[in-house]
Amino acid sequence: MKYFCNPINVNYRYQFNQDPRRGGALQICREAADPSMILFQGRYYIFASMTLGVWVSDDLVSWENRRLPDELPLYDYAPDVRVIGEYVYFCASNREHNCDRWRTKDILNGPYEKIEGSFPYWDPNLFLDDDGRVYFYWGCSNATPIWGVELDPNTMLPLGEKIAVIEGRPYEIGYERVGEGNSTLPAPEAEVEAKYQAFVKSQGVPEELIPADLKPMIRGMFTNKPFIEGAWMDKFEGRYYLQYAAPGTQYNTYSDGVYVSDSPLGPFTLAQNNPYSYKPGGFLPGAGHGSTMQDKLGNWWHVSTMRISVNHDFERRVGLWPAGFDADGELFCNQRYGDWPMAAEGDPWRDPAWMLLSVGKAATASSFVPGHEPEKATEENIQTWWRAATNSRDEWLYVDLGKVFDVHAVQINFADDTIDVPCPGEIRPGSQARYIEEADKKTQWKLEGSADGESWFVVEDKSAAETDLSHDLIVREEGIKARYLRLSEMAVPYGQNPCVSGLRVFGRGDGEKPDAPVFTATRMGDLDMIVQIKELSNTLGYNILFGANPEKLYHSSMVFAAGSHRVGALIKGREYFVRVDAFNENGVTEGVCVKL
Repeated sequence: MKYFCNPINVNYRYQFNQDPRRGGALQICREAADPSMILFQGRYYIFASMTLGVWVSDDLVSWENRRLPDELPLYDYAPDVRVIGEYVYFCASNREHNCDRWRTKDILNGPYEKIEGSFPYWDPNLFLDDDGRVYFYWGCSNATPIWGVELDPNTMLPLGEKIAVIEGRPYEIGYERVGEGNSTLPAPEAEVEAKYQAFVKSQGVPEELIPADLKPMIRGMFTNKPFIEGAWMDKFEGRYYLQYAAPGTQYNTYSDGVYVSDSPLGPFTLAQNNPYSYKPGGFLPGAGHGSTMQDKLGNWWHVSTMRISVNHDFERRVGLWPAGFDADGELFCNQRYGDWPMAAEGDPWRDPAWMLLSVGKAATASSFVPGHEPEKATEENIQTWWRAATNSRDEWLYVDLGKVFDVHAVQINFADDTIDVPCPGEIRPGSQARYIEEADKKTQWKLEGSADGESWFVVEDKSAAETDLSHDLIVREEGIKARYLRLSEMAVPYGQNPCVSGLRVFGRGDGEKPDAPVFTATRMGDLDMIVQIKELSNTLGYNILFGANPEKLYHSSMVFAAGSHRVGALIKGREYFVRVDAFNENGVTEGVCVKL
C-alpha cells in the first residue's frame, strides 16, 4: 500500500514578495495554492499558483516538479487546466489585461499553441460538457459574483453575455463569514463608505479619476465581506456541481462550497452538504480553492489550498483528500484526519491507518531562540515552531514519545522564520510584485530512532539530499519500535537556522482506546453552535463531526483540548446532527450522535 500525508510532499518554491499592502517591504515565504488537478494520458498533473511548473505523478503519492515554458503566464494566479479532446487547455488570472489561453498535446514537452484572449478575468475555470459545448466560470472578489458564460469551443470567445452564477451570502451561510473560525459579519455600509472616502483622500487622487471598476474593489477592503472565488465545475449523473471558495485564503476556515443545477449556467441551488471541503483544525488547516477529479480507478479526489499565513498571507500549501458523491448525489470530501498519513486507495471514509503519537510529547533540543522552544515542534500547530540558535549542523531536536510504540510514519515539517536575504532575481511588477526563486534548493537532515535512549538506529538519512522537501514523509509500513526520535545534521535553504513546526510521529499503541466522549451541542443563532466537551484523562484530541443527518456527518473540526468550542459554519434554516469522537495513540472511540 502507498501512503501520503498532507501537505503534498513537493518542493514548494520561495517567493520574494514586494507587497504594497505591507508597505512594499520584501517578504519571503514558500507558496503554492489554487491547484487544478487533471488525469491526462495515464498520469496525474497538478498546476498550482506560483510554482513555475507542474507536479506530475503516476500514483497520487510520489510527485515530481517539472518546469513549464516561460511563455506561459507563470506569474499569474490560479492556473486553470482542462482536458478537451486530445488537448490540454491552460490559462491563468489577470485583471489588467486580456487573458490568453494555451493548448498542448504534451504537457511536459510542448509545444504550446497560443489562443488570443478577449477579456480579463481572475480565478478561471473551463468546463467541457458531454454534448461538446464549452462553458467558462470566473471571479475572485468580495464585491462581485462568480460569473459564467458559454464559449465557442473553436475560438474560446464568449457566446452571449456573462451571467452571475454565485454571490456571497454571509448572513445566511456561516462558512462564508470572514475571520478565524468564521467570526465576523460584514461591516455596516455607512462605516464602509467613511473608510472608503478616507482612503481616497489619503491617496491624493480625485474620486472622479478612479476607474469605475476599481471603486468596488477599494470599498471591498473595508467591508469584511467574504471573497467568493475559485470556481470549479464537475458533472455527475446529469447534474452540474459548481464549486467555489470562501471566505479568504488567510483564514483557518478557507473552504469550498458547492451549488447544484440541471443546467451548466443555472439557476443554481446551494447543495445540502456545505461546505463540502472544510478543515478548520488540526496541524495544518484550510481546504479551499481547489479542484475535484476521478482517478484511474474511478475514485474521486479533491485537491485544495491549505493555510499557514505567518510570513505572508499567501504562505500556503496544497492538500489532497478522498471525495465522492453519495447515494443522494451529495458531493463530499473526507477531512476528519486530513493531515495524517492516508492510503492512496480504499473506502473514502476509512479510518486512519496510524494514530498521532507525538502531540504534546516532551521535546528537547541542542539550543533554541526564546519564543521558539522545542516543544513547539510537538504542539500540532504549523504556525509555531522550534528554532535553533545557530545554523550549525550540530543542532538537534529530540522527541520522547513517553513509551515504546510501533512507529509507522514520521512527517518532518520545516518552517521559515523572517528570512533576510537579497532577492536573487528581478522583481516582476504588478499588483502583487514578486520574484519566484528559480534555483533548486536543498533541505537536508538525518532522523534516528531509539527504544531506550542509548542504542540508536538510522530511520532515514537525507543529510546529503539533493531535494528540497520541507514537509517530507518517511513511511515504515512494517513498523519500527521506538520511544525516542532525534532529528540532526540539518541544513536548510539560504543558510537559515533550522526551524521545525512539526516533528510528527504516527503509529499504534497497544493500550486502551479513549472512553466515549461526553458532550453537549447548542445552537447559537442561525450560523453558530457551541460544543462543550467534558475532559477525558486518556484522550489526546477530539473530532467534532456534524452534518445534515446522522448518516452524513461529513463536516469535521479537530481540536486537542476539551472545553467549549464554537463552530461557525452552519447554514440558516437547516437542521444538523452532531457527534464527537475521541482519539489517542491506540485508536478512535465514537461518541453518540445528537440532534442540534
